[in-house]
Amino acid sequence: MRISGSTILLTGATGGIGHAVARELHKHGGKLILTGRRIEVLEPLAAELGARALAIDLTDSAEVERLATEVGEVDILVANAALPASGRLETYTVAEIDRSLDVNLRAPIVLAHALAPAMVERGSGHLLFMSSLLGKAASPGTALYNAAKFGLRGFASSLRADLRTSGVGVSAVFPGFIRDAGMFADAGVELPTGVGTRTPEDVAAAVVRAIERNRAEVDVAPLSVRAGTIFAGVAPELAANVSRRLGSEDIADAMSSAQSDNR
Repeated sequence: MRISGSTILLTGATGGIGHAVARELHKHGGKLILTGRRIEVLEPLAAELGARALAIDLTDSAEVERLATEVGEVDILVANAALPASGRLETYTVAEIDRSLDVNLRAPIVLAHALAPAMVERGSGHLLFMSSLLGKAASPGTALYNAAKFGLRGFASSLRADLRTSGVGVSAVFPGFIRDAGMFADAGVELPTGVGTRTPEDVAAAVVRAIERNRAEVDVAPLSVRAGTIFAGVAPELAANVSRRLGSEDIADAMSSAQSDNR
């Protein structure tokens, strides 16, 4: 899929990673429609990039449907919006559970459902979903986030198989710990020595690579972190024990405390 000249819907454009992705897609010639909850953040970015800005609350199902009808013809969907969903399950209300799943899983699925038929009819398009390495390996204190990101991975993989001969590509991107912007950076949590990070610009480059090369999955993390994720998939209980010894529960507690107001 060529980004240049394509109309791109990018959700979650108000955060630092969203900003980086928007700028990279613009640099490659994409015509952007930017969405997020904070119009005061969206509008300056839209002015900078010559983009269209739409204030949308993805926790509201009616708003998601409105977005799908208002954007018109879209060539590429980049479903980037997410809520942190850090913390143990019992600390959540049912309303907070719904908000987490609505933003992190339901909204990307509904948008794909709305936009994919026209792409199939045209014989071209791309659907990209921002997952996380927590969509491949579980961790303590993130049950809801794991649930959504595992679900998003499965959805993207199956949808890719369904659209294999349609001319429409489907990708998922899996960031690890991202410094300078995003949920982990916003929480200000210290990682154990030797656990590497990547930048928002690395995530943006991965998005471009996934779209232009129609890659099924792209991880954005150092080799050591990616290897740990593979190990967790092969031996989950052993990997969990190793992770606890490296301080995963302390990191989870710090993330939950820092993000308790963002549910």
